[in-house]
Amino acid sequence: MIKNKPIIGISGSVYKDANGRFPGYRLSFVNEDYVTSVENEGAVPFIIPVTTNKQVISNQVDQIDGLVLSGGVDVNPLSYDEEPLQNQGAILPERDEFEIELVRATIDAGKPVFAICRGMHILNIAYGGTLYQDIEYISEPAIKHEQESSPWVESHTVHMEEGSYLHELFGEKVLTNSFHHQVVKDVAPDFTVTARADDGVIEGMEKKGDRSVFAVQWHPEMMTTKHENMRKLFNDFVERVASNLKVVK
Repeated sequence: MIKNKPIIGISGSVYKDANGRFPGYRLSFVNEDYVTSVENEGAVPFIIPVTTNKQVISNQVDQIDGLVLSGGVDVNPLSYDEEPLQNQGAILPERDEFEIELVRATIDAGKPVFAICRGMHILNIAYGGTLYQDIEYISEPAIKHEQESSPWVESHTVHMEEGSYLHELFGEKVLTNSFHHQVVKDVAPDFTVTARADDGVIEGMEKKGDRSVFAVQWHPEMMTTKHENMRKLFNDFVERVASNLKVVK
């Protein structure tokens, strides 16, 4: 069978049903905004369920042409050799293990990766970086990064580093939404910072020498229906995946 459209995997999560017919029943899921944002740019979205079976993860990577690392709960600080502090939030260690293996396998296979919010944290940790477990642990005063309005509302400014991939897409700055309390601290050696908020918080990263692997701290998938400029991230990512397929073939 000939594939006409690139297949984009979207890392999933696990939700425990608290109010349904079977309390505690586990569901595999991803927010629909990721699916529609990928589909609207001409690619085929596939939700990748959480597993800690490395052979299954390898097979999952074989089936996709590119990967979107989605957002979600906090990352377990033990995964980057730190003890949990008081402001650490809810964690799902099996998802951490799954996504760290997933993103490494995808990059090893030479396939593009677009990491969003928690996804950026996972990408950073997978290659040796660390996190602030809460923005309050940064010594400098911080702007508000936990937005309390509709998900598509622009809440603060992000400044792009000149010469970066994000600078090419957006220019010097862009207005974004914001839903996070954890922040990249030590940047993984293989990556470079591409965007920051006014308070210095890291809002973008890309892999050194490989712009097909990049990350943002905000949630563009929640903004695409109201803010046309946020579609650039998904449109360009899909194009990169399609171009990568042509090169591989």
